[in-house]
Amino acid sequence: MADSFPLAAMDVLALVFFLVVWAFYALAVEGRLFSRTSLTRAMNVQREVWMHTMARRDLRMVDTSIMIGLQQGTAFFASTSLIALGGSLALLQQSDKVLVVLSDLPYVTQPVRGVFEMKVLGLAVLMAYSFFKFAWSYRLFNYCSILIGAVPMRGEDGGNDTEVELAERRAARMNILAGKHFNTGLRGILFSIGYLGWFVGPGPFVVATILVLGVLIRRQFFSAARRTVLEAGDQPGPGKS
Repeated sequence: MADSFPLAAMDVLALVFFLVVWAFYALAVEGRLFSRTSLTRAMNVQREVWMHTMARRDLRMVDTSIMIGLQQGTAFFASTSLIALGGSLALLQQSDKVLVVLSDLPYVTQPVRGVFEMKVLGLAVLMAYSFFKFAWSYRLFNYCSILIGAVPMRGEDGGNDTEVELAERRAARMNILAGKHFNTGLRGILFSIGYLGWFVGPGPFVVATILVLGVLIRRQFFSAARRTVLEAGDQPGPGKS
């Protein structure tokens, strides 16, 4: 039974490492591992502030324009991941040509067709996972637009303040949930860059995964964008992310 399993032990360990790193990063961003606030969590607070500010505006064209921008960005990534999914499946038909190219590369283990096709299917699963996350995020942003429209106007006497606060919190929660699924889909695309290292070998797979993790950790916890959201400064930043 063990002889029929196509993946070598090092490939299995590299794949497990990849999945552990993915889970570690997801938990870290959500604040379940460290007390340091991530950029994503800081922006979730700003989403709540946005909904609170929106409820005080009589005209909400600004808010609907922002929602349209969020939906367009989500639709773009959904289309991109779907195209990548089709490209991954098409790659299975060109396995022989790709194997010839990989076999000519220096320091690359001689690829086996069955193993290569398993890796391609894994990449396709990543793209399909990202697509479904983006598609659901697009739907949630659509629901959030409806909830924004359902937020009532504040009365001059303050009699409906409780109703308004409940409506704006509902819209904020939907917005945060949509952003969460969008970030999850984007995480799948970003980690797929590290996954590409597996086509070279388990060692490059681990190295590429660590590099992707390092970039993402820096941007979430140590970037100028995070400092911009958390700190109030009078001077503009350098614009580096």
